[in-house]
Amino acid sequence: MDPEPAPSAKARAVFALGLVAFLTGAFVGGVIPATVALLLARQVSREQYAAAGYLTGGKWVRRGRWLAWAGIVLALTALVVATIAGLLHLAAAPGGQDFDSTTD
Repeated sequence: MDPEPAPSAKARAVFALGLVAFLTGAFVGGVIPATVALLLARQVSREQYAAAGYLTGGKWVRRGRWLAWAGIVLALTALVVATIAGLLHLAAAPGGQDFDSTTD
């Protein structure tokens, strides 16, 4: 009288959000879907544990979680590169006042 294994709809949502996070991570827009994917992945994992193996979709959750973390890493990398580029731009610009050579 065991129930039939059922696929988890949330598992596919985790994968879809992780994929969106990965694709938009370089534009820093992937942080929000990555965060939602990671929170949803935690919830799906708890539900799968409580279902005692009758809720499938573990592979989708693992792939989605990996893609979400990759999206966060891409977003952080983009922020670091933008910060370094900004600092190099500021360092190349002449700073301070330019006084005449006869000014003491």
